[in-house]
Amino acid sequence: MITIGRFLKEKRINKKLSRRKLGQITKIKEGFIAAIEEEKWEKLPEKAIVAGFVKSISSELGLRTTQVMALFRRDYPQISLKINPDPDISTKFVWSPKITFFLVSLGVVLLVSIYLLLQYISFITPPKLIVNAPLEGQRVSTTKVEVSGFTDPSATVSVNRQPVLVNEDGSFETSLEVDSNTKEIEVKSRSRSGKETVVRRTINVEFPSGEQ
Repeated sequence: MITIGRFLKEKRINKKLSRRKLGQITKIKEGFIAAIEEEKWEKLPEKAIVAGFVKSISSELGLRTTQVMALFRRDYPQISLKINPDPDISTKFVWSPKITFFLVSLGVVLLVSIYLLLQYISFITPPKLIVNAPLEGQRVSTTKVEVSGFTDPSATVSVNRQPVLVNEDGSFETSLEVDSNTKEIEVKSRSRSGKETVVRRTINVEFPSGEQ
């Protein structure tokens, strides 16, 4: 029993037409013509569109449309097919609330991740420490020397092992008692994780005659 696909294929060959040529004439894709001839209905659009293809092909081949359509109705599967749409037609992108939720969630996760990373880096990095006074090699002629500078607000500071109050902006200052044996001022800043930054300044203590 001859089927619609085989029938159309034989008639096309008899007309000495290639699938490509027939496609150019009928404006039907070569792949669709092949699928009709091989009766691979799942690779074709919906039945009504395929019926239009069959009519165009039969007309171009000089066949009786009523005979061809009768074969088509007989051979086309009666069950529902999962028809493939035209593969060249791209699916139109539609913005949806799900996409918005996904992007917002992704943004939140990235921000939190970046924040945690910065906090971790800050935690494991030694604190910054800037000592404004005393200067390196500074001459001191009194029993006290002013020590000041800046560090991280969360850090603790000591000057020659004596704790110093750190202000909310990270600044600190103190007066350190010195004598003729004091040669160096050591300023140490210590972070919550135990990381330390140390700045040492050499001073020259020279009291006037008669002073200690």
